[in-house]
Parts: sequence; C-alpha cells; structure tokens
Amino acid sequence: MVPSPTTPAFINRIATAVPPHEVHGEFLDFARLMLRGDNRRLALFNRMAARSGIARRYSVLDSADRGGSDAVKAHDFYRLGAFPDTAARMRLYEAFAPALAARAVAALLKDEDPAAITHLIVTSCTGFVAPGIDLELIARCGLRPQIERTMVGFMGCHAAINALKLARHIVRSEPQARVVTVNLELCTLHLHETADLEEILSFLLFADGCAAALVTQEPQGILIDGFYTALVPDSADLIRWNIRAQGFDMVLSGGVPGAVRTALTGARSAILGGAEPDAISLWAVHPGGRTVLDAVEQAFKLPASALEASRGVLHDFGNMSSGTVMFVLDRLMRGAPAGAPGCAMSFGPGLFAETMTFRMAA
Repeated sequence: MVPSPTTPAFINRIATAVPPHEVHGEFLDFARLMLRGDNRRLALFNRMAARSGIARRYSVLDSADRGGSDAVKAHDFYRLGAFPDTAARMRLYEAFAPALAARAVAALLKDEDPAAITHLIVTSCTGFVAPGIDLELIARCGLRPQIERTMVGFMGCHAAINALKLARHIVRSEPQARVVTVNLELCTLHLHETADLEEILSFLLFADGCAAALVTQEPQGILIDGFYTALVPDSADLIRWNIRAQGFDMVLSGGVPGAVRTALTGARSAILGGAEPDAISLWAVHPGGRTVLDAVEQAFKLPASALEASRGVLHDFGNMSSGTVMFVLDRLMRGAPAGAPGCAMSFGPGLFAETMTFRMAA
C-alpha cells in the first residue's frame, strides 16, 4: 500500500536529562578571572550576567571538589594558561555523552518496548566519536541492532527542528515507523581562554543537556502540521561554529537578535501559514538568549506571557544548543488543551530560523 502524503506524524512524548553538576555561578566567577585587570569590561560583564535571565546551568564538569568523586573537576580541566586542546575535550565527550543520552532515552521508553523502535536520529554539534552515540544507545537501552540510524552533525541550535523534519518524513513514508530523536550537547566542554568580551558573554549562555522524543503516527501528543525555513540574508558571520586546535570555536554576534527580529517580521505570514500571531496559543521558541526571545516577541508582537515556557527553560537550564527547544516543547505539552495551535522555532548558523507549526492532539 502506498501511504498517503497526508499521513500524520505526532510527537508522542519527550524526555529530558541534564548532568548532575550545577555550575552557573562558578563559571561566571571563572569568566571574571579572564577579565581581571579591566574594570570597565568586568563591570559590563557583570551587568549582562545579571540581565541574562539565567539562574542555573548544568555541566558534565564538576565545579566542586568532592574528594572521592570520580567526576572531572572544572577547575582541573580549565586552567588559565593551560586550557585543554580539542583531543582532551573529545575524550570527555566520549566519556560522558553516551550516559547522558541513555538517561534521556531510557526515560522516554520506560513504558515502551525498546525493540519496537524502528529508527534512531541523533543530533549533536559539540562532539564526534565513532562508533558513535547511536551504537551506545543500542547497547545501553536495548534497541534492536537492526534499527535504522541517522546522525545529524554540526548543525547547531536548530538541529532538533531538522531532526523532526526527518522523523516526519519517515513516519509519512512508513506509517508503522516508531522514530526516536535524540538531541545531545555538551556545550561546556568548549570554553575558551579569552579576553574578548563578546566571546565570554557567548559562553555565559551555554550548558549541557539532552532531549529525546518519540515520533509516530499514533494520535497523541503534538501533531506536526508543517515546517518553514527562513534564511536571513547576509548573516553568515553572525553565528559561527568552527573546530579549532583548542576546541570548538563559537562566535555568537551581538547582531543576532536584530537579524532574527528583521527576518521573522518579514516571514511572519509564511511561518504561521497565513495565521495571525494572536491565533497561536503555544510558542516554543529556542531560548538562544534573553535578547533573542525579546526579538521574537517584538517580531510577532506577542504579549510577555507568550514566551513564558522559553524564558523558564532559559532560567532553569541556559542554552543547551539543539536540545533546548525540545525542553520548551516538553513544558508546553504538560496540560496544554487539545487542539491548541502552536509554533516552534530555533536559530542556528546560516543564519537560519527553522520553524514548525503544530497542534495538540485531540
């Protein structure tokens, strides 16, 4: 039987996981050490940190000295004048990423036969290893060795939306498919020793985390309506993510919020399929930072309450790159009324805005 092109796809449920170490305060203190001796920039950093909207961030690195703990201490890994090279960072990714991914997938599938999962999609832009996270999840979570696996690498913060696009394609072409998407990032492995204030402020945002989602044709959870991609012209330099000798080098320009606001204002009708913003009751916006959320709010002329879930995730977890928008969707799914329309969006190198319209299942 040839499946209908209108075969629906649903995000049935989402599970999330973060490492055990809350490090926001300690990482801010370390950033201040890198700015010591420059009182003007230090004062500006402190003002920006206070206005960031972030209270907690989690890391696989332990900020405290816990004596017998086998955790890697942040103050041993990051030493001024002797920061780790890329190889050292990737060794920690290999050591910690599989367990964090497995926690999220195990929570997702706690009431599901893991052998029934037909497809696995893993996104990550903060580490590479082969054999990879996909094979680790087969071993740790009881997935079938014959599962169809796809790795989506180095797309940045908007990778989760792209993974959902792929999952929807799979379900629409194979109606019996049960697809697990995993968005796994260890952003705190990529702190750089620098006196550049913009670079330090960029790191102020980032944290570690993992989200896993189950996408099937079963009518529960979130019905995926459609996707739209908005490419911001002449914006390639605003978000950059390059592999260098001393880790992965992130550039997050202060011009990002303005570019996002301009692009979304122009593409507003296309993103919402002709609907007016006030017809959308659920907004799952990737919290790339407080000013990015402000820009989205302004572009769609939203009330302050519209982005409450996004600001809550930013406050509680920071920016976990690709997985963050899924943390927001997870919050919105709890108690949302049947049929409620929504829009999800995330931003990444390009500059691209990847968007998804959806409705809560009846």
